Amino acid sequence: MLSQDGIGALLRGIRERAGRTRQEQALLMEAAQGGNWFDPENLKRWESERRLPTPVWHEPIARTYGLTQSEVRRAVAASRRHRRGQGEEEEDVNRRKFIGSAAVAVGASAFPGMAQAREGIDGALAGNGEGELAYLEAAFERHRGGYRGRSPQAVLTEMQADLNLLRNVLSRPHPARTRADLARITAGIAGLVAIIQHDRGDQPDAARWFATAERAAGESGDRQMSAWVLARHAMVPLNYGAPQAAARLAARARREAGRGPTAAAALAAAVAARALAATGDRDGATRAVADVRSLAERLGGPDSNDTWFGYPLQKHHVHLSQAYTLLGNVTAAYGAQRSALELTGAPSVMSRALLGMDTALCLRIEGDPGAAADMAVETFERLPASYRTGLVRSRAEGLHIQLTGRHRARLGEVLC
Repeated sequence: MLSQDGIGALLRGIRERAGRTRQEQALLMEAAQGGNWFDPENLKRWESERRLPTPVWHEPIARTYGLTQSEVRRAVAASRRHRRGQGEEEEDVNRRKFIGSAAVAVGASAFPGMAQAREGIDGALAGNGEGELAYLEAAFERHRGGYRGRSPQAVLTEMQADLNLLRNVLSRPHPARTRADLARITAGIAGLVAIIQHDRGDQPDAARWFATAERAAGESGDRQMSAWVLARHAMVPLNYGAPQAAARLAARARREAGRGPTAAAALAAAVAARALAATGDRDGATRAVADVRSLAERLGGPDSNDTWFGYPLQKHHVHLSQAYTLLGNVTAAYGAQRSALELTGAPSVMSRALLGMDTALCLRIEGDPGAAADMAVETFERLPASYRTGLVRSRAEGLHIQLTGRHRARLGEVLC
């Protein structure tokens, strides 16, 4: 018989409350170890208490399951005491009962970094709709923080349990006010999934998620959310060869956002500037650049936060780098790139790669195809494997088309 306060019940309760398989939990253990392979069978042994995790595993377990190392040690010690007292008997208790107890006991620990959502989780476990809404609001806040050094696939894996909960909550009737709040959260979370799929290069799925996000934003009545979804959606055709379509979406986003200094308005103007530059509308692009610079100067509070919903200075300069590059203004583009890099933290793999590709294109515009190819190759080869498809690759392929001879061949070799 397993102890209800031991490591087996604790880990299994957290995993099942999160709606994850052992394979998914194993992937999170790999991430906690810096990408080193982890055998899912270890989880099975620990959950059944056929083996107890040795101290070397305590820290990765704590990081993966949102526990402290003290909690892990106490659970292991409880299992060890129970085994000494009971031996290795076959389990003959109702597992479902104590798994539920374990899930309630750990509360927000089932989701790493979500201690602030404990009240929402407790409410959800009690069947309180307000508790579920509070939890989903907190989950939305957590997920919109960006990659922060994680791979796109790892972020999607972490979001899966919350997407399942959101689907279940939406399937039930709610008062009008609660429904509107749920629609806003749905728009945001669906938009985040769409961004990740866009970055991975899955354009069809990104478009589907953005369509869902747009419908949810419309139902919520939140025009800034609608503007954000449209502006982000515009980046799909913009980054994958359809700037006219991007310009139309960006124009809709700007109308929805209005003239006030908000993150959504700034993003919409920035995307419009890039799209118009890509279509050859220099005057329109120049006006949009002036607009976004004016908006960025007036942002503050949450609108300037470094999240997927904010418009911080670092993101501002990344957008300006691309706009100026497409306009052929290499002096201004280099300045934007320097400013962006000064504000870009070490984990920002995607931003650094995109800036590197902009620099490579500027070098090509200046008439140095060899340096352009070298810069693009160096940027691409530094990327982790999970980032070598999708957005960064599309930028590299765009430059590849513009090169000729041995420089084109050199870049083509790393893109094969």
